[in-house]
Amino acid sequence: MRAARCTAYGPPEGLEVVTLDDPEPGPGEVLVDVHAAAVNFPDVLLVAGRYQVPAPPPFTPGSEFAGVVAALGPGVAGPAVGTPVAGAVLTGAFAEKAVVPVEGLRAVPDGLDMVHAAAFHVTYATAYHALVTVGAGTAGEWVTVLGAAGGVGSAAVDVGSRLGMRVVAAASGEERLKVARVLGAEAGVDYVREDLKTRVRELTGEGAHLAVDPVGGDHAEAALRGLRRGGRFVTVGYADGRVPRIPLNLVLLKDAVVRGFEIRMLRRYAPEAVAAGDEALARLVRDGMRPLVSRVHPLGEVAAALSDVAGRRTTGKVVIEMGA
Repeated sequence: MRAARCTAYGPPEGLEVVTLDDPEPGPGEVLVDVHAAAVNFPDVLLVAGRYQVPAPPPFTPGSEFAGVVAALGPGVAGPAVGTPVAGAVLTGAFAEKAVVPVEGLRAVPDGLDMVHAAAFHVTYATAYHALVTVGAGTAGEWVTVLGAAGGVGSAAVDVGSRLGMRVVAAASGEERLKVARVLGAEAGVDYVREDLKTRVRELTGEGAHLAVDPVGGDHAEAALRGLRRGGRFVTVGYADGRVPRIPLNLVLLKDAVVRGFEIRMLRRYAPEAVAAGDEALARLVRDGMRPLVSRVHPLGEVAAALSDVAGRRTTGKVVIEMGA
């Protein structure tokens, strides 16, 4: 099989596409013929050796994929060979075949092709749980979404607006804000040219009820300052590359709630919430929701795809299609 390989930590340009022996599933594992795999910012961090959970080289990066079950390992009763599945792993998705623990697989929601199925689960589950399970967002509330044209950000705009929340999209530049408006954002703030805190408060009156931040950096504090009293702030990730240092007196004075969210921990400690989120997202897909896929690359262009995501030159999701 062909696979992307990281042989030493560094920039995405160091990745190579090589031929490896086909893997075999062990106990509790499933072999999947991968049709498509999505690029996520943590993939960039893993290749650089900067992710909170390290992957020692050499390894095959890629964490989100869709494909078809090819074989079952010992002790695995299903899903049956030939079943379309989507899955999430720490590494291994940027390859023509992947071995995955059976609990890491999900059914592909009806209506999604393989490219969109690969781009769906991680970002949309992250967005849903950040907004609803952790952020306690409800219809009619104002929600500030940072990085609103990126992978998680665009999903949060999409899910939030479909659930009746009033989304203020925060992004860099008018072109990215146009993307967020198409996805349902009620208002937008260009946080390169405008003061985020001031504009959010002008747009919402008293301030946003909730802020979802997959970016970090300087804009996190501004989004927190743009909350109303008793507002909630959910930190999801740090695509900016800098972990924000929030003055705790702001939390005290606003009576704010600050929570962190990481999808792997939710799967481990709250499986019932994960199942409820999957059902809610499947309903939204049936109603027409689709992830925004802005670029599709063949496996041979995996380094370029990761470089574009690392440089924040993309909107929505970037997908690697194995047969392209």
